[in-house]
Amino acid sequence: MLMLVLETVFQNFKFAHVISSSKLQQAQHAVLLLLFVLPSWPSVFSQANPEIRLGSSLIASDNSSSWRSPSGEFAFGFHQLGNQNLFLLAIWFDKIPEKTLAWYANGDNPAPEGSKVELTSDGQLILNDPKGDEIWRPQTTLNGVTHAYMLDAGNFALVNGDQNSTHVWESFKNPVDTVLPTQVLEIGGTVSSRQAESNYSKGRFQLRLLPDGNLVLNTFDLQTNTAYDAYYWSKTYDAANRSNSGERVIFDELGHLYVVLQSGDNVTLKSGSAESTGGYYYRATLDFDGVFRIYTRPKLQSNGSWVPFWYVPKDICSEIGGDLGGGSCGFNSYCVPDSSGRPACECLPGFFPADPHNKLNGCKHNLTQKCEAGGSNMEDLYQKREVSNLFWPSSANFEKKESLSEDLCWTSCLYDCNCVVAVHKEGTCRKKKMPLSNGRVDWSTRGKTLVKVPRYDAFSGETPFRDPIREKKKEQGTFILVGSILLGSSVFLNFLLVAAISLVRSYPSQKRRELTRASSILETNIRSFTYEELKQAADGFREELGRGAFGTVYKGVLSSSSSGTQVAVKKLDKLVQEGEREFKTEVRTIAMTHHKNLVRLIGFCDEGPHKLLVYEFMCNGTLASFLFGSSAPDWKIRTQMAFGVARGLMYLHEECSTQIIHCDIKPQNVLLDDSFTARISDFGLAKLLMSDQTRTLTAIRGTKGYVAPEWFRSKPITAKVDVYSYGVMLLEIISCRKCIDFQTENEEEAILTDWAYDCYRGHRLDKLVENDDDARNDMRRLEKLVMVAIWCIQEDPSLRPSMRNVTQMLEGVVEVPMPPCPFPSTSIR
Repeated sequence: MLMLVLETVFQNFKFAHVISSSKLQQAQHAVLLLLFVLPSWPSVFSQANPEIRLGSSLIASDNSSSWRSPSGEFAFGFHQLGNQNLFLLAIWFDKIPEKTLAWYANGDNPAPEGSKVELTSDGQLILNDPKGDEIWRPQTTLNGVTHAYMLDAGNFALVNGDQNSTHVWESFKNPVDTVLPTQVLEIGGTVSSRQAESNYSKGRFQLRLLPDGNLVLNTFDLQTNTAYDAYYWSKTYDAANRSNSGERVIFDELGHLYVVLQSGDNVTLKSGSAESTGGYYYRATLDFDGVFRIYTRPKLQSNGSWVPFWYVPKDICSEIGGDLGGGSCGFNSYCVPDSSGRPACECLPGFFPADPHNKLNGCKHNLTQKCEAGGSNMEDLYQKREVSNLFWPSSANFEKKESLSEDLCWTSCLYDCNCVVAVHKEGTCRKKKMPLSNGRVDWSTRGKTLVKVPRYDAFSGETPFRDPIREKKKEQGTFILVGSILLGSSVFLNFLLVAAISLVRSYPSQKRRELTRASSILETNIRSFTYEELKQAADGFREELGRGAFGTVYKGVLSSSSSGTQVAVKKLDKLVQEGEREFKTEVRTIAMTHHKNLVRLIGFCDEGPHKLLVYEFMCNGTLASFLFGSSAPDWKIRTQMAFGVARGLMYLHEECSTQIIHCDIKPQNVLLDDSFTARISDFGLAKLLMSDQTRTLTAIRGTKGYVAPEWFRSKPITAKVDVYSYGVMLLEIISCRKCIDFQTENEEEAILTDWAYDCYRGHRLDKLVENDDDARNDMRRLEKLVMVAIWCIQEDPSLRPSMRNVTQMLEGVVEVPMPPCPFPSTSIR
């Protein structure tokens, strides 16, 4: 036991300082002396490091117990995956509400409820499912294990209880995607990303300390484990003098990250936070997007959050290269740079995500490209789609033609069966074939990408996407037709057939509707709560987070969850009769949405007059509170928030199975998560307030300044009302001021939309960002954003772009034309 104490102390001492062996011996003697003079130290130690004895076990359930470290900072046990009855065997930060994972064992094979992890009587650590089949065990051969410890550093260790207390196996030597303070990465050590934020299977990004001493990031092939070219390296390799090459990587308790060289010197990769009081948690994580980040979080703030204060690479879109692998976003996609280091991945025109839940897994074509004999009708088979500033620098060209016009470049690709994309730049035409890798947007380089997209109806009636409703009706029609033909010889039997079909459609139809309505909610994998459960979770609805047109929001904690998940509980009111009847339909629609820029619905309550929705809790409040404070927030962060809201609206308008028009886009309805990602809330609720357009108009009028003109002119309401509101909000994001401000000294500046157009027309955009140096130094982007906003607030809805066009303009995929005056019905001032 004494040796275990000494080993822990000596290891932590060496982590913080590279010292000589003589000094280490002096430190050992000092620690020994200190231990012997402490009164009754064995009892103190036994309390601080409780043994996990042979035969101990844990069962996976939503309230399962865990093995905690002495201080309670970390716990080892079963972590439930969302609302599913699936669990990870994991280690997590146990004193913070979010229970952030630091290690997990069975990411590729989650354990069902009732599974058991046991430290067996013969010293084996085994995870079995309820049937007794093995799910996971350490790959290392375990000999002589007498007990286990969950240590305060976050390390779970299986120990041989001889006098040396050797660690036979430990989680620190088998990292997954996270490195904790005092954890060491030795030569050959590997950290792997997960596949997606909520998918814990091994992803395609690695952090490795190579035998030559370099710490590198690289992509790799999941099937063959083949490593591709590195996109980051620490440059701690010296071929001429091996003593200047890296030997191990240290991440210490103050957030310092450095490589220890064979000579004993250190190469600092990142100095720790300025906070050195020990009041902060740290973790270094290779995130699912391939970016390696160091996060910090205050220990004593229950409402705090993890904040990244360092990451590499700074621009993963540009850094990933090489001819192999799918790059940062996967094959046949392209990467849009993001100031936070996180890649925004998009599909080429005519392509769609290979995995709808993970945009980093690339894109695929819905149809196989075809060529007709003689090639005379290629224009009937394919159409051209243009994307500006999009390139594949490392994707091999199979043909390159000099001094070719854009039209000839397109024609050459059109009549080439192998060509999918042609890039035309400065008179050079580069033809490429599938799969395309490492696509990226580069605003600094001029050029155009020409994509060959099939005209779907030219391919024997094939359609780009399957329509399950149409196919079901087709099957029913076929059944009726075949039945009629088979029974056609008998008028009486045909009469029976018609009568039977009528009975099937009429008598049990109500039952079928009820079953369908109930099952449709269950299919979305959201939870149905009772009113009493939510009343208890929200502590009697005491802590109000906000009020709006749709109801009041309260803060709550789901105590039934193993992690005590914080939630936002929205009590809906003012529901009209139609809203009462359509509540579950709208809940199902909302629950089927999955996008990083939307607030996720966790559950609902539908008990008579009690209609409540349960959302994930957004710890950083609203965009309004972020924008309209005493000082202007960071310019780059604001622009990324604008991009995020645009992507979220594009998803609601064009990528959901049922189009969702928000009808109340404003900064108060955009929330910020723990990484300050913008998340749209209250979408899908507008129908619950409508009995007709007049009722909707009455509700929407409450939000002055954001309402599209067609609301007041009895014109049809389309998704373009959200585009108008987004344009107003984009101007607010740019200028950090509210859309209506009658307190301003200058009356001309009271209405933001009018003032912004005046500034644009008068070439005085600097006035919009008068106190924001970062924005004033980025005039090219500022002008583009204002031009996009002016297009969005056009009085004529037909002139407004779709949110897809808005997103493409913001990201530089398409050029932004010069906008006309948005107020043609008023005189130009």
